[in-house]
Amino acid sequence: MSTPALIEATALHAWYGTSHVLRDVDFHVGVGETVGLLGRNGMGKSTLLRTLLGHVTQRQGTIRVAGRDVSRARPFEVARLGIAYVPEGRGIFPNLSVRENLVMAARQGRQGRADWDEARVLDLFPRLKERLSHGGQQLSGGEQQMLSIGRALMTNPDCLILDEATEGLAPRIVHEIWQVIRTIRGTGIASVVVDRNYRQVVAHADRLVVLEKGCVAAAGPAAGFASDLATLQRLLGV
Repeated sequence: MSTPALIEATALHAWYGTSHVLRDVDFHVGVGETVGLLGRNGMGKSTLLRTLLGHVTQRQGTIRVAGRDVSRARPFEVARLGIAYVPEGRGIFPNLSVRENLVMAARQGRQGRADWDEARVLDLFPRLKERLSHGGQQLSGGEQQMLSIGRALMTNPDCLILDEATEGLAPRIVHEIWQVIRTIRGTGIASVVVDRNYRQVVAHADRLVVLEKGCVAAAGPAAGFASDLATLQRLLGV
């Protein structure tokens, strides 16, 4: 590893019932590093994220966050170690206003860091500033994704995990989300980004991991994949 490990998983297996989804996966995220996680549908990307976060209980292997063993930790314990999650489907509270969704997540990060507050999130997402009193259910899909990312940032995380970062969004909103991902990367927060637009993932990541049938099929610096897109296209079936 070129940077210290913030998240480190070794020999990771995961099951849903009798379905063996992850098979002997090694995965790590360095401090301040952006990792793109790619693979065709059903290859185990979301399962890997949910396993790292403690949501998948049928799991085996070692998971460490900031040096602490969280192999059997529950999701709230992982979150307290500075890992924020923007799930597929956004997961906002529809009966709460935009401001309430943000404020309920506000807390200091590890070591008392408080770089991200409501004002900074609203500067990043001016559209939300215009809708502070709107309920979550009144927002468009793009606005809900902005709110979900903003809510995650309110926890002052060390690592932000985005599952299907731009799925189902209008092209203009997609462009805005990638700009936000670039901005977050520039602040030194580590990220794990899952998205179907592999070209954008390559452009915004330091390193890529490609899953195939629950195993790591390829991994390495994003720059290497950028110069060999044919290999990436073969792995992704595009």
